[in-house]
Amino acid sequence: MSIAMDRAMMALNLEEEDVPFKMPTLPGFSSAEDNKLSLIGRVLNPECQKMSNLIYRMPRKWGKEGRVRGVALSAERFQFFFQKEHDLLDVLEKGVQTCNEWVIVLERWVENPPEDYLQHVPIWVQISKIPVNHYTEKALTALGDIVGETMVVAYDPSKPITQPFVRVKVKFNVAKALRPSKVIDLGEGKTAVVHFHYENIQKRCFTCFRLNHEKSICPLTVNRRREEARVRRMKIQEELALKQPIIQPQDPLYGVLSDDQVGINPDTGRPRIAEEVLQEMRRYLLANTGEDQAIKIDRVINSVKEAESDPMVQRACLRLEAPPEFTKDLNREKGLVFDYGKQLAIQENKAQAPKPDKLMAASFKAFETRSLPGKGDLYSSDGNSSSFNSSRSVYPTVFKSEAWESGSSGTNRMRITQRKRPSKAKRKQRKGGAAKEELCERFAQREGKQAAGAKKRKLEEKEESGRSTPKACCLKVIPHEGLPNAQ
Repeated sequence: MSIAMDRAMMALNLEEEDVPFKMPTLPGFSSAEDNKLSLIGRVLNPECQKMSNLIYRMPRKWGKEGRVRGVALSAERFQFFFQKEHDLLDVLEKGVQTCNEWVIVLERWVENPPEDYLQHVPIWVQISKIPVNHYTEKALTALGDIVGETMVVAYDPSKPITQPFVRVKVKFNVAKALRPSKVIDLGEGKTAVVHFHYENIQKRCFTCFRLNHEKSICPLTVNRRREEARVRRMKIQEELALKQPIIQPQDPLYGVLSDDQVGINPDTGRPRIAEEVLQEMRRYLLANTGEDQAIKIDRVINSVKEAESDPMVQRACLRLEAPPEFTKDLNREKGLVFDYGKQLAIQENKAQAPKPDKLMAASFKAFETRSLPGKGDLYSSDGNSSSFNSSRSVYPTVFKSEAWESGSSGTNRMRITQRKRPSKAKRKQRKGGAAKEELCERFAQREGKQAAGAKKRKLEEKEESGRSTPKACCLKVIPHEGLPNAQ
């Protein structure tokens, strides 16, 4: 058995031609008749367009659910079978088709597809900011050819254009980028910028304006990030190359002190150990003192370590800086300082100090005594001026809207005549008496009596009574007229 296997292996030829399998041409092996009413399509962004969702959602989006069947041919290509011709044409006439807001390419099935099959989509483009002298059919066709192959131009020169753009239907190649604008050379050194807006195009890459990827994974963005990272790496390498060690290998202090102990202190900007101290350490290590080299190294290490533990020793011994001077004169070299605290204290003391009498205070007192009898004792018995200050508001020195008048002896307060008004109880009593008078007068007029006689009797009645009473008036008997109805 092993001999037979060896012979078979030796008989193998790696250069043997693979004969293709010939598919039978019988009717049962071909579905060309079924494909006549079908559409072939492909997705442009497979990462954002899931094939299973597309197969289920597109018939519902077209309004052909139950009349369309979808098949996933690969991760990017698919096919939809229609039952009726008009359903297929209706989908093609809808223009650009999208799934998950990304464009998909749809074309009718052909038995022998051309090279550019599933490479173009029909798009309506709005061309705006067209030069005034180029609103012609040929000029609009040429502007549409900038984007793609112009198929339809929606322009009627006999009708007014109410929109700031002209619509053009083009056959757009999805391998190219969507052009947002284009500079047009008008001749004679004049230029114009024409803008393009693509209808029903939702998502795209806003860096390169292509339809097959998002902005985050755009090749231009990725290349820019790589270039920035490369520049950063080169800069870091250059900085590391420029950063040379402070203690070189041939230095006697190499291995004894580290660069952190000898370098510049970032807090102060001064070296941690002065150069003179380092030179003395080198001389000590190189000098022939009869001591072992290891002992010298230990002494240097321990002395530097002890000095670093105490800031004052480190300042004086390692950095060779002069110690600070201490003085008990707190205002030494202070000079003139503009301090307003003393001035505020002086002002407060002045405010708290007793104020002397004003000039001509005695004259004011004599004047008030002479002009207002009975109120001349403006000062208290003890002669304190506080009583004068409390009462001097009676005679103001500025104008106020009060009852003052000028006279031969100065300014005097005017006499205000108070209104002589009876009390509220008397006013209420009079008001009630007037109402009763009116009631009696109306009653007398209703009985046919004269108003003058009624009033006269009423006055006589008041004179007899001497005062008004809230009780009803007692009417007397008038001769030849009988008793009043009230009695």
